[in-house]
Amino acid sequence: MTDTTLRTYSGETQREQEPRSTESEHEHEDESEHCPECGGRLVSDSEHAETVCSDCGLVVEEDEIDRGPEWRAFDSAEKDKKSRVGAPTTNMMHDQGLSTNIGWQDKDAYGRALSSRQRQKMQRLRTWNERFRTRDSKERNLKQALGEIDRMASALGLPENVRETASVIYRRALNEDLLPGRSIEGVATSSLYAAARQAGTPRSLDEIAAVSRVDRMELTRTYRYIVRQLNLEIKPADPESYVPRFISDLDLSDETERRARQLLDSAREEGVHSGKSPVGLAAAAVYAAALLTNEKVTQNEVSSVANISEVTIRNRYKELLEAGDTMTV
Repeated sequence: MTDTTLRTYSGETQREQEPRSTESEHEHEDESEHCPECGGRLVSDSEHAETVCSDCGLVVEEDEIDRGPEWRAFDSAEKDKKSRVGAPTTNMMHDQGLSTNIGWQDKDAYGRALSSRQRQKMQRLRTWNERFRTRDSKERNLKQALGEIDRMASALGLPENVRETASVIYRRALNEDLLPGRSIEGVATSSLYAAARQAGTPRSLDEIAAVSRVDRMELTRTYRYIVRQLNLEIKPADPESYVPRFISDLDLSDETERRARQLLDSAREEGVHSGKSPVGLAAAAVYAAALLTNEKVTQNEVSSVANISEVTIRNRYKELLEAGDTMTV
């Protein structure tokens, strides 16, 4: 037999062996997923460290490695206490919570007070730790802005998801170099205002300006610039989104809230809301609904909660009542 014949024969033999090896792999995979006795589905029993068949109960594997924790917890507080992992990453911190932080208490692991020499050493360590956490001007900028966002969100009672969104918006503005010529406080305030609008928990410009360190004119100018440059999709504020907060602050009933929503729906269908401030419409709807449900509330109380003038409430609530009467007729 010549060398050519040998090579041809070996090539044919190799080609014949390839599908056989593939078939054996598929058979092995099927065996690992199905019971060898009845062909049923295999499930893992972590409590007993076994792999059993869900149909016939055959134990296919036993003494498996338990990759879970060796401790047990009976409630969420005990689970958090025993867990050895850190907090999840968050955009609300300039380093996303990945760096270490040295506590301010001058005590050791047993709660004993440190000596004066040890306290001086810990203070130096805290100073250098802060310097390493903010290594350049960009990180210092981000740290100051995120602290400002957290402060204003706490004062306005905004939830954590709004703070997270505001932090992401500010990071985008910083990465796209939109800050030159604008203050850190102005961009941070605009990011928080945009995030609140996106999350459906808006605050009025007056409320935002009251807790901010910039005036309203700078806030509106920076907000329009940020929204335009980042292409943020923000819908116009809905007056109904302000109603629950006003109702809660004035301690009014659910019936009043329902009537206020009905008045706003009627105004929307009649086109009364066009060109009007959503905060003024919401406050006027709450006052008009309180009158219709015979609840005692004054225009002064509503104006102080909504942070608008009593004149606006008087003008708007009459328009809302007229629109409601028209829809009734």
